[in-house]
Amino acid sequence: MDISGILENSPVKVSVPCRVDFGGTLDISTFYLPLAHLNPVGFNMAMDLRTKVTLTPYRRGRIKVSSRGFDSAEFDHGNAPFDHPMGLMFACAQYFNAHGVHIHIDSASPPRSALGGSSSAAVAILAAFHTAFENPVDPAQVAWLAHYIESSVAGVPCGVQDQAAAAFGGAHMWAWKIGDHGGPVFDRFPVFDSDDDRKNFIPHMRVAYCGIPHVSKDINSRWVASFVQGKTRTVFARIIEMTRAFYAAIRNKEYAEAADLMISETRLRQQMTPDVLDDMGQKLFDAAQAHQCGARFTGAGGGGCLWAVGGQKDMALLAESWRTLLKDIPDAKLLDTRIDPAGILIA
Repeated sequence: MDISGILENSPVKVSVPCRVDFGGTLDISTFYLPLAHLNPVGFNMAMDLRTKVTLTPYRRGRIKVSSRGFDSAEFDHGNAPFDHPMGLMFACAQYFNAHGVHIHIDSASPPRSALGGSSSAAVAILAAFHTAFENPVDPAQVAWLAHYIESSVAGVPCGVQDQAAAAFGGAHMWAWKIGDHGGPVFDRFPVFDSDDDRKNFIPHMRVAYCGIPHVSKDINSRWVASFVQGKTRTVFARIIEMTRAFYAAIRNKEYAEAADLMISETRLRQQMTPDVLDDMGQKLFDAAQAHQCGARFTGAGGGGCLWAVGGQKDMALLAESWRTLLKDIPDAKLLDTRIDPAGILIA
């Protein structure tokens, strides 16, 4: 469908947050179905480094995608390759059979930072097309649709936590399961009971970008392979327990306990995949421990970002230590970011 006319007088603008996480991988059906008897959960916090998507009119029969940090690409309607670096974005447009559109993507998160940026962009694109067609935007429906489209083109098992955080915002523990009607669903358990609780948490966390491009497929694929082979199922069962405990610790403001859990979960991951922390990630992790804080990679690790939790005074000291470690790495820095209570926002 040519939507250039729809967009001519009213371009569509949508934005969504990215995320930091704990207990990842369990949002992949390869994991949460065999472990269903343990009620698998994940934890994430949406961060206000938002991905903004704008739909503007373009030539009939053509689709163009432009994204900061990537070369723009355009193809004839129906011919866009989904294995292209921006294939997921073209696949989202193909779902609506749309052409005559230029998709502009501007992400405030660093490139390849393991903050779920590409999945967030897919959520924003789908919400933008729904808005253009004057369809209701249901966060759960958009999250699952983005998940299934990404799974269909990625060639590897994919989770849904990135899409859920982008669609709903806030900080949650998520329960991954099969619903009463036979399809997958998630239940949300908010971390904070009020805006004041969320704001009071701000000085207890930091996020650092290592300045290293991140590719999650290799580490993720090894986690999947070891689980399928039966080698690490008890490890992931333990990670479920730790994720529930981490959620409880943050809710109860027990930051020393939360820090210990971050350290323990990261060590479990290192036993499975030693390169889940690269050299800089290991230095940041060690510095967190030295300052009585906890730290963990985001996404599938191997570069990208680490985030930390701890007492307010300890966290201030850790922030200075991290700045010193990162100062000579190109583009590496502490990120100026906070928990974003909002998910999909339509301008």
